Amino acid sequence: MSVSVLEVTLAAFVTALATGLGALPFAFVRTMSPRWLGVSNAIAAGFMLSASGALLIEGVLRGPLRVAAGAVTGALFIAVTRRLLAGRNELQLGRLRAVDAKKAILIVTVMTVHSFSEGVGVGVSYGGGAKLGIFITIAIAIHNIPEGLAISLVLVPRGATVLAAAGWSIFTSLPQPLVAPFAFVFVEQFRPFLAAGLGFAGGAMAWLVFTELLPDARAELETRSLVAWLGGSLAVMSGLQAVLLAH
Repeated sequence: MSVSVLEVTLAAFVTALATGLGALPFAFVRTMSPRWLGVSNAIAAGFMLSASGALLIEGVLRGPLRVAAGAVTGALFIAVTRRLLAGRNELQLGRLRAVDAKKAILIVTVMTVHSFSEGVGVGVSYGGGAKLGIFITIAIAIHNIPEGLAISLVLVPRGATVLAAAGWSIFTSLPQPLVAPFAFVFVEQFRPFLAAGLGFAGGAMAWLVFTELLPDARAELETRSLVAWLGGSLAVMSGLQAVLLAH
């Protein structure tokens, strides 16, 4: 069964739209206390740590040196971005201002960069046939929902609307339909860059967790509560990834 470039692009666009579903739980949340902000940060940190670990492991299987170089570059990218945003209190992202806007910009940046490697993954998978491509599309779409939830967990408690959180979540995944058709057409040329891309995304995501999300969660939660929420979300996301890989 042959696959067209348009079909690959549409498949990747579906994975991007799935990210917006992560904001749906917030349609039923009415109050956002300071403690809820801490819980949200802890859950988002767990999701992102699990995703980061999966990306790095997947990258190591494709090229240890390339994934290591990518991870270091990704961490440096976020460190430099944080430095550039420091003191920029006039920043604004929708309803968010100052410090909240900086954190929102960081997570949107990290998740957008991360989506490039997923777009390459979709395109390359269709290069191996329609059956493999459809499986990878479904797997990434399912995986994108908790990623959208992680983004929303950072944005909504800080004042973003549910609709805005869904919109920004989808925005972070738009590189997938942009990159996937090129990766499909030039599959052999894109394949070597996948390990470095996975490493970059994993390193950037891990750095964001340890420098932004976990310190914010620690400020609002006791250690036992922080560990419980962090560990629970990490286990849930890791379990989902294990199920997807097993099939």
